[in-house]
Amino acid sequence: MEGYDLIGDIHGCGATLAALLEKLGYHQRGGVYRHPRRKVIFLGDLIDRGPRIRLAVTIARRMVEAGEAHIVMGNHEYNALAYTHPAPSGSHKRWLREHTPRHNRIIQDTLDQYRHHTNEWEDTLAWFKTIPLFLELDGIRVVHACWDDALISELKQRLPTARMDDQFLVESNDPGSQAYRILDRLTRGPHIRLPKGVAIHSGDGFTRQSFRAHFWAANPQQWGDVVFQPDNLPGDLEARPLTDSERERLSYYGPEQPPLFIGHYWCEGIPALPAANIACLDYSAVKFGRLVAYRWSGETQLNADHFVWIQVPKEERALPKPWEIDFD
Repeated sequence: MEGYDLIGDIHGCGATLAALLEKLGYHQRGGVYRHPRRKVIFLGDLIDRGPRIRLAVTIARRMVEAGEAHIVMGNHEYNALAYTHPAPSGSHKRWLREHTPRHNRIIQDTLDQYRHHTNEWEDTLAWFKTIPLFLELDGIRVVHACWDDALISELKQRLPTARMDDQFLVESNDPGSQAYRILDRLTRGPHIRLPKGVAIHSGDGFTRQSFRAHFWAANPQQWGDVVFQPDNLPGDLEARPLTDSERERLSYYGPEQPPLFIGHYWCEGIPALPAANIACLDYSAVKFGRLVAYRWSGETQLNADHFVWIQVPKEERALPKPWEIDFD
């Protein structure tokens, strides 16, 4: 085997995923995309927002189950599991992830596209439960949002396969629990709260009271040293000093560590490496950005020339084209 093709957040852009796989040299045989010398690693967030969620899930799942791909859990797969799992008896709420207007909106496209495929949806949720929270393979590391050595060590001790069980899933909705700390950091990454009364009105229509922070600054001093998202911080907040408690809550991934691949962060523009040993592969595909892959072939120093992408066309939201793969 030559190596792995790591693919970022797809978010239901199933037709574009098929086109990217073809561009990478994968061809469908027996309903599964295969390459003679390479395998894929999906970085999670197959679902929500996009127009062909079932197609994206079907392509990825068939590849994983045929041994042609690996996958790690994204926060959107986790959200779907918590949204559909009843809260424990005696709880004040009905579901682990409450059906608030905000949560309903995030998952609505997925529910709509599986509405007439209820058995398939139940089976898909069962498959989501089998997805590990991180991978270490052949000298590389893969996680959806953030690699935190201490929390990953805790997870390995508790769940050696890094796959959630029902107890972990239920516990992960308690903000004071170990499961919550692990799940939140690995699938959502570090966040820093904005000052009271300040909010970011994001390009995806949501209002946020915190911002996404990265985890590869060796000695960050101010908010601008760690902010990692397409939305700018309001006012002069980039110059706001990091407090000791904020700095302590950040993870750190040093340049001596193995190559790491992440998604999650809604990058924009031409794919680039945020650090010499870190590649982010989420380039806002579902906002007509790029669906991005990194072709890794054993190198210990990552190379931006190894990015491969397809610009997501407006036609992704149109009626299917004749070339689109149809598994039904």
